[in-house]
Amino acid sequence: MTSTDRNTSPDRSAGPASGPGPDTANTTDPAARTTTDAAARADPRTAPRAADARADAHTTAPRVAARLTAPRAARLLAFARRPYWDRPDPAYRIRRWPDLTALLLATVFFWSSLTPSLVPRPWYLQGIVGGITAAIGYALGSTLAWLFRALVRRRPSEKARTRCWQAYWLLSPVLAVWLISESARMQRQLRVLQGLPPTLTWHTPMIALIALGLLLAALLVARSVRLGAVTLIRLLGRLLPRPVAFAVGAALSALVVLVGVRDVVFDRGVVDLADRIAEATNDGTKDGIRRPASRHVTGGPGSLVPWQDLGYQGRNFTGSTPTRSALTAWTGRPARDPVRVYVPSALPAAFTDDRPFAAQARLAVRELERTGAFDRAVLAVAGTTGTGWIDPNVAEALEYMYGGDTAIVAVQYSYLPSWVSFLVDKEKAGQATRALLDAVRARLDTLPADRRPKLVVTGESLGAYAVEASFGTADALLAGTDGALLMGPPHFSPISREIRRDRDPGSPVWRPEYRGGAHIRFAQFPRTDLERPAADWERPRAVYLQNASDPVVWWSPELLLDRPEWLDEPLGPDVTPEIRWFPFVAFWQTSVDMTVSYGVDAPHGHRYGAGAVDGWAAVLPPPDWTAADTTRLRTFIRHRKAAY
Repeated sequence: MTSTDRNTSPDRSAGPASGPGPDTANTTDPAARTTTDAAARADPRTAPRAADARADAHTTAPRVAARLTAPRAARLLAFARRPYWDRPDPAYRIRRWPDLTALLLATVFFWSSLTPSLVPRPWYLQGIVGGITAAIGYALGSTLAWLFRALVRRRPSEKARTRCWQAYWLLSPVLAVWLISESARMQRQLRVLQGLPPTLTWHTPMIALIALGLLLAALLVARSVRLGAVTLIRLLGRLLPRPVAFAVGAALSALVVLVGVRDVVFDRGVVDLADRIAEATNDGTKDGIRRPASRHVTGGPGSLVPWQDLGYQGRNFTGSTPTRSALTAWTGRPARDPVRVYVPSALPAAFTDDRPFAAQARLAVRELERTGAFDRAVLAVAGTTGTGWIDPNVAEALEYMYGGDTAIVAVQYSYLPSWVSFLVDKEKAGQATRALLDAVRARLDTLPADRRPKLVVTGESLGAYAVEASFGTADALLAGTDGALLMGPPHFSPISREIRRDRDPGSPVWRPEYRGGAHIRFAQFPRTDLERPAADWERPRAVYLQNASDPVVWWSPELLLDRPEWLDEPLGPDVTPEIRWFPFVAFWQTSVDMTVSYGVDAPHGHRYGAGAVDGWAAVLPPPDWTAADTTRLRTFIRHRKAAY
């Protein structure tokens, strides 16, 4: 053996080798190569050793990468061969592999949530509704799997479990990506159907990540609750017989969860936060809203309610009253200053008593008397939404139609958003409006019949419910007023439910005909819908503006388990034929739809636009009113900038 051969391997006993090796220098460095080459030229005996060192260095990086990659590849291969994990101990309540049946149902529920619903929704809300429905699917699947294990002793073989898990991991990601992409196509079609541009931002990975994150969070909470319950039962078992310990522990765990969700999460969390935000908003005033100069408006000179006490929506309503000059300019005839009376939920101290709604009603009548409302041609009682909002299109359409010879009165029962008001004090809406109507009608009864203004009622959304709850039945509504214009009544509104239930055979639930259309008619496109049926339309009249795609109209807890009638053929004109009903899923889709129901243009979703013009023209037009006047006013209301 030559000396060169003897010195090929470095002498590690004396320290690092003089030549480059795998543990010393990187031969890709030009300076290192130059030094090595110069040494080789100076001493020819070292040339073979330097060449071997360079060759060894070039193979070092791949060997290191192979050493790092090999364990990963082995782990992936092992997971592919057995794509699940069995917990080593039954005490593992949180750190355990998902149940396959539960995961399958969660995946199917997520896929079902990708179908379109009533209105287009953005990608992040799709992720949220997908996560919520996936969590529900997992809970149902977990329950079914538990029942199966309790009733059937036989367990699937290891091979069968492996094949099922392998099929799930191979198919579910591919199908999920494809279905999310298909959901984007269906959302674009729905946008076109409802008059929106087809452009759409649809983040497929983010939808999947949001849904997965919500599912994992729900799973973590559920397993934590279960761990706590099992621990409590085990501790009680030291003191009580096991059956008693199980019953007491389960009851206490359920009570803690119920109290925590209701009192802590909902009451002290969601409701309190919404209350603080709404209260701060109620103290403000919208830009451009000014205190009225007319004495015929609450908050103006001589008002019994100070401007600063009206609240946000009260100031919006009274501070945007059209002036006499504006009405005269539009009508071409001398006009009057309209009367607008608004009583906030927080009353002045002089008018408070132990019956707040009666006190509100008395104050409203006092304001109506002060402003001369009982000398007007029309007196409208308006139901308000949860925040106290009144649709400016409804108010201004009536005022321009009558040249200001009108009075509109409303009371506020809450400043909370409508969804919170529905959950915590829905009954207040009907109680406050009923007290107002009773007080107004009592005052009208004191006037000679030929000097009374025409009494009409109006309301949108929760305001429509407030009006309906004040009467209870369709016959009472017609007997107690000279007309009604109601828009987007919620599904739980009593008169709307009565009409849908007792509608004429053959008429769809989204456009019901009631008693041949003799007094009450529904419309989404008023210019044509109010002409049907062809039978005589008698007075008094009630017009319902109701969009087939309005989720506020159709939302109901019944959607959880019952297929709704509004999905029967024929579908509404702006409802996509690709809409489907799935248990639990449709409920959450419609719930999410309500949050974006204002994201479309009228007459779609929960927007009714200038349809109030056609509604008032049908319910109670002035004596000399013509179809041309309706068209002109509709165009004006549609294109003018609303004050709020």
